[in-house]
Amino acid sequence: MSGLESVLQRERVITAFGVVAVVALSWWYLWTGAGMGMSALDMTTLTLFPHRLPGGIGGMDASLPTVTLMWWVMMTAMMTPSAAPLILLYRRVLRHHGTTEARSAILSVCLLAGYLTAWLAFSLGAASLQVALQPTGLISEMMLWSKSAVLSATVLAAAGAYQFSALKHACLAQCRSPVGFLTAHWRPGAAGSFVLGTRHGAYCVGCCWVLMALLFVGGIMNLVWIAALSVIVFVEKILPRGEQAGRVLGVVLIAWAGATLLV
Repeated sequence: MSGLESVLQRERVITAFGVVAVVALSWWYLWTGAGMGMSALDMTTLTLFPHRLPGGIGGMDASLPTVTLMWWVMMTAMMTPSAAPLILLYRRVLRHHGTTEARSAILSVCLLAGYLTAWLAFSLGAASLQVALQPTGLISEMMLWSKSAVLSATVLAAAGAYQFSALKHACLAQCRSPVGFLTAHWRPGAAGSFVLGTRHGAYCVGCCWVLMALLFVGGIMNLVWIAALSVIVFVEKILPRGEQAGRVLGVVLIAWAGATLLV
């Protein structure tokens, strides 16, 4: 192994460790309840039709900042793994062009910070919607899943239909091609790294935002649904034939919406 290859191998290990650490801390925060006043395990269930389950007694009096933080940490846990290929490639390109190890680490952190900032914007919107919906009785104030068959079916059908949309596939193409994305959008410096990450995050939000809305159906703190959506996003964005898997998912979600109205 040449000196350069050895350096790049070490860089991959360091970057992968950093990504794993961020994801692990995020999952730990979710596991402990993310400031919602109860363990996520108590808000987790394995069912296709959560609206038929009892919603618990009482409610959560969480502020918008607390709910926004919960959503943001959840998005960090779910979306950071699928951003790892871009971060790894970005750091490799930096090192290949002679950027020092310390400088490449700083720029990679700026890239990830920009990426997560895009998801912070989404989290603020999702949290605002949650806070608005809870008093209406459409979602359980205690368990945070939909109590309405119509709401559940609407979100499921919308998520299924979005899987076939041009916007979905345009954004997914950017997410699936780190090389193409960096070639088209490269910017130098720390500010450029942050903007680059924000732009990539915006594409990922465009790709996945309706899928994330499924958490209103299954439970915003339901660990089973969070884990399942994390796997779905990873398959779509990283694995071969991810686009085809997304279309199959679209059909499943639309059928699921129909079944929700019938049970």
